[in-house]
Amino acid sequence: MQERRKKNFVTTGIGCLVAIAVVFGYLEIFTKGIDRLPARPCDGAVDRETAARALPSARSAEERGVLRQNRSEGSYLFGCYVRTSGASVISGEVQPRDSDPGPWRDYYAKQGYIADPVDVVSGDIRAVSHPDHAYVYVPCTPPGKKRGEAREAYALSVDARTIGETRVHGTELRQVIVDFAYQLARHTYKAVDCQESRTFPKELPRIPAA
Repeated sequence: MQERRKKNFVTTGIGCLVAIAVVFGYLEIFTKGIDRLPARPCDGAVDRETAARALPSARSAEERGVLRQNRSEGSYLFGCYVRTSGASVISGEVQPRDSDPGPWRDYYAKQGYIADPVDVVSGDIRAVSHPDHAYVYVPCTPPGKKRGEAREAYALSVDARTIGETRVHGTELRQVIVDFAYQLARHTYKAVDCQESRTFPKELPRIPAA
């Protein structure tokens, strides 16, 4: 009897170890895709943890950041995406605009969304947040341009969004997308050599809870 109990105890112990190994293996193989990306995806533009806040766990993930620029014409386009094997995406594009902040805000506040946009302002930097989209505006005179040539004002404009399933929702999702868009703005501002000297805040003001 004692021998049988000992055998059952050993069998149970082995079963528990196998179960733990299976769970650990599942977590490592099927849910750590984003954690295997570079610490700063998209050529150093964004923080991996920002993308991880937005996207659900997945077996694998990929990222890419590409800058196309014509310095003599003052044109540029920076694109970034982080995509999981589960078809969830956070992405954004940055390009120049010739617009004062007021008209810019009005345009991006009316993008066909039902929910009211949320405005975030830090000095002359502006952001407009929608449930799954965010837009950021930073004054920027690119190489090859002079401030007086603008019809209104030269600026850098970011359009960022999520596609598919997300890890968070509501105000938290809005915040993640704004943070992602702002990181793209900071990176591109330096990469394209905007002529104005600027010190960026670490982050934009937090969106108030709904």
